[in-house]
Amino acid sequence: MGTIKAFAASALLLLGATGVAAQDDKLRVNLDDSSSIKSAAKVVARNLMEYYPGDEPGKTVGILPGPPPIGPYYWWQAGAMFGTIIDYWHYTGDDEYHEVTRRALVHQAGAPTNSYMPPNWTASLGNDDQAFWGMAAMLAAETNFPNPPKDQPQWLALAQAVFNTQVARWETEDCNGGLRWQIPHSNGGYTYKNTIANVCFLNIAARLARYTNNETYAIWAERTWDWESGVGYVDKDFNVYDGGHTDFNCTDINKVQFSANPAVLIHGVAIMYNYTNGEEKWRARVAGLLNRTLDHFFPEGIMVERACELEDSMQCNVDQHSFKGYMHRALATVAMVAPFTRPDIMKVLRSSTQGAVSSCLSDGTCGFRWNKGYYDRDTLNGPAGQQMSALAALSSLLVLERNQGPYTNLTGGTSAGDPNAGANPNIFAPPPPVTTGDRAGAGIVTALVLASTIACLAWVSGPWWEGDV
Repeated sequence: MGTIKAFAASALLLLGATGVAAQDDKLRVNLDDSSSIKSAAKVVARNLMEYYPGDEPGKTVGILPGPPPIGPYYWWQAGAMFGTIIDYWHYTGDDEYHEVTRRALVHQAGAPTNSYMPPNWTASLGNDDQAFWGMAAMLAAETNFPNPPKDQPQWLALAQAVFNTQVARWETEDCNGGLRWQIPHSNGGYTYKNTIANVCFLNIAARLARYTNNETYAIWAERTWDWESGVGYVDKDFNVYDGGHTDFNCTDINKVQFSANPAVLIHGVAIMYNYTNGEEKWRARVAGLLNRTLDHFFPEGIMVERACELEDSMQCNVDQHSFKGYMHRALATVAMVAPFTRPDIMKVLRSSTQGAVSSCLSDGTCGFRWNKGYYDRDTLNGPAGQQMSALAALSSLLVLERNQGPYTNLTGGTSAGDPNAGANPNIFAPPPPVTTGDRAGAGIVTALVLASTIACLAWVSGPWWEGDV
């Protein structure tokens, strides 16, 4: 099914190049009618899930085709996709993808620790990758998504496992705190402490604090905010930058602004505002982030990925094609848990969703440029990300039909937790310093295995390295 969809997208691209594709074949939806929104979202959701081959014979449950060069998608993006599907179900009531989502979230948890660190993905495993799956599990708990059988890991416990393993990796030797981008020390990017890894951690911590009413999680959320702002990744004007390197004590800040960073951050900050019953410092942070976000990413009320979606060229990669959806989903939650933001958020969500709809064809195939008024035929980097974003825009517009914000264990949440989840958190920790005795022992071992190593080289061929995210 995924292969057929990819072929169809390529064919449509070719038709567009010759001017044959009909631009009047548009998705029709009345944004003032919830039933119309739900119908359109169902078409887009079906289109999105056609890119997922995990239930086909011989395919891996829970992942999109990849990673490169096998397919365009890294492991984390499937976690983001299933989070999008959970939100879609939550807002529309369509339970068509319940079972496939449950299987994916459980299968990719990585038994026996169930902390979303499966060994198959260590070659590209970042703290942010792990966290996107953890945030999907947290969302399942917050929305009362049907729980797995009792002999399988539970949603809340999965999010707690991610939190616990990441707490164990927080270190202060470099940059006075923070999480590194990559988890294995051998991965490229290990010396980069980036915003997305840390705001995902803040996001999960804040949501665990609110769900469990446990102050320990809240302390970590605030500590992360203090670190992010203290190191300069969030400046006084609430610009949210990308990160810096430990070699420079995180002072070499990359000031590119991608929307995923403020999206995940404002979600977590708004949750803290709600958890603290409207504490002024969190209110100020929500307001500052919201004002800057709307000003920067929503020119003329329609979302633009400003760092790479340029007027005269498209430089967004596969990952970045999915970012608009995370922003729409985050802002919808912010509107619920921080009601003072609601008028501004709902206004821009509506205008931006109108732009998203204008980029979609009647079969639910959606483009990336939402401010053009037509399907842009952009299929080279994705296109599951485009579908995720359009689906998120449509379904999130229904947020006010919900009577309350995310569930907690005091307001009807049913997911079982485990505060000690995530055993053996240091599985990918750096090795200890090499000693003289280690070197001597290594020399003896090397001499003993040299002959067999040479023999092995006779039949080993081709590179194994998958590359970095």
